Amino acid sequence: MQNKLFVGSLAWATDDEGLRSAFAQAGKVVSAKVVTDKFTNRSKGFGFVEMETEEEAQKAIDMWHEKELDGRTIIVNIARPREER
Repeated sequence: MQNKLFVGSLAWATDDEGLRSAFAQAGKVVSAKVVTDKFTNRSKGFGFVEMETEEEAQKAIDMWHEKELDGRTIIVNIARPREER
């Protein structure tokens, strides 16, 4: 298991700090990043959170998967490696 999480279905208003604060309830957050469009700087509706340990990552999944954050029901899974295009 890994400790990097994919977070999908984010509200447009959710930013890096909001994501970090929410996931800090499950343990130590190493990084939290909402992916944004490089031209408009608007959220693409998903992001990534890296937890310090695999146990904290699992706790974050248990705590947040299909739960509401900023008015939206979010999806939380272990992040998969980026595929080559």
